[in-house]
Amino acid sequence: MAVDLGTSFIKSGLYDISGQCIAEAMEPVRDERPGPGIFIQKGEDLFASVLACMKQACARAENTGGTVEAIAFTGQMSGFMGVDKNWNDITTWSCSLDSRYMPYAKEQMELHKEEFLKTGGTNFPQMAPKYIWFKEEFPEESKKIKKYLMISGYVIGKLGKLDIDQAVMDTSYASWTGLADMNKGVWSEKICGSIGLEDKYLPRMVSSDYICGSLSEEYAKLTGLKSGIPLVAGAGDKVSGCLGAAIVEPGDSIFEASSYGEISCCVEEYRPDMEERRLDVLAAAIPGLYYATHFAAGSGITLDWAVNTFVRGPEENLKDAFIRADHMAAEVSPGCSGMMAVGLLGGSSMPLDGNLKGVFMGFDWSHGTGHFYRSLLESFSYDFSLALDRVRILYPEYKWDCMKMTGGGAKSKLWPQICADITGITHTTLDRNDVSMWGASILAGHAVGIFPDMKETAKQFVNDRRDFEAKHDMDEVYEKQKRIYREYTEIMGGFCEKLSASCVRSAVL
Repeated sequence: MAVDLGTSFIKSGLYDISGQCIAEAMEPVRDERPGPGIFIQKGEDLFASVLACMKQACARAENTGGTVEAIAFTGQMSGFMGVDKNWNDITTWSCSLDSRYMPYAKEQMELHKEEFLKTGGTNFPQMAPKYIWFKEEFPEESKKIKKYLMISGYVIGKLGKLDIDQAVMDTSYASWTGLADMNKGVWSEKICGSIGLEDKYLPRMVSSDYICGSLSEEYAKLTGLKSGIPLVAGAGDKVSGCLGAAIVEPGDSIFEASSYGEISCCVEEYRPDMEERRLDVLAAAIPGLYYATHFAAGSGITLDWAVNTFVRGPEENLKDAFIRADHMAAEVSPGCSGMMAVGLLGGSSMPLDGNLKGVFMGFDWSHGTGHFYRSLLESFSYDFSLALDRVRILYPEYKWDCMKMTGGGAKSKLWPQICADITGITHTTLDRNDVSMWGASILAGHAVGIFPDMKETAKQFVNDRRDFEAKHDMDEVYEKQKRIYREYTEIMGGFCEKLSASCVRSAVL
């Protein structure tokens, strides 16, 4: 069984040894948004959704609950939770959408920016500033906390009724905490010491195939499973997805065209991008490997917004609206006749610029809806291509001549071709849409000896669907546009900041 701990939904799936999902279920996760920048998800609500989802999956696969051999976890990789000695939620689960910690993050970045990237592997940590935020803003509550965790560690501890000292976090989550030494795979004494966090409050760091405990009798009865099933650490959704998509050899790469689009390039060591700061690093589920990674915050959310706002008709479903947007954009020539977008509506994460917002520029009366939509597709492709350029410089020993593509964007007949043309390399879509869940299932099977070789298992059960080869007749146009995109993203943050400040002053007046 794989359990995916998402922001909006919990998903669970039962897989057989041939890689087929024989039953799946999904449960919404309740959240509270009492004010601007506040996004609260209570641990008890999350856990209730997990139990309901596991129970549903078992019910849909009749008479299989007793044959589940292991359970592994995947899901959101960026957040923070503090619990007491009895696993009671003290802080609530604070994911990346909960921005109350931002003033503390900015202060930490001024002090520890270089160390966070050089040692911790990230341009913008989550757990490190959220620890300070909660300690300063809620001092009495923070005294009750015994462990700071990721959401998967909380769920595993509850399902297995573990002692609090048995709390774990698998290494795939370590980077975005900002607290780890990524080359050594341990908590960084230097970083933790600099913010006053004792390591006794941190979970034990373990491998993704580590068996953390076993399903308790109480929760076995509630879910329809047998008690004693091994609970396997699993990996964050980005890393688990790389395993499920067979991105398991140095030189492999993938573009996950999802809500938070991301490229991940498999490498054998971490080399920080101190010059341009376009890359983070994630520890792979397979020991000894890493992913040099770059994500565009909210890229898929921006495309949803564009289609819903400018394309979708009153009675039209979203899928049909996306297809129509693709058709309109396909009629537009590469480079959008001199028009360009910056699609980073939520700011730039790599390199970090929270002031940057969305921009359409260079348009006149000749530009239509197709131009605007295509310009967004091109903008994200420029962004990822600039990151891939840094990967090529930092890791010249690999060819980087092909990139797999998954996620909602891979369903488009246009965007993979744009990506191929702008990066200059073939983009290949896959025949699986469940790579994160399947990756977690591989980890579960490996932990109990069903899949002895994770690499071979991953390669065996995913196939290429379609190749989009780069068309080099537009290289000159796209290279010029990419340079312009880079120049504008470097300077536009300041203009956007002035606009925001002007709006704030107007609101006050």
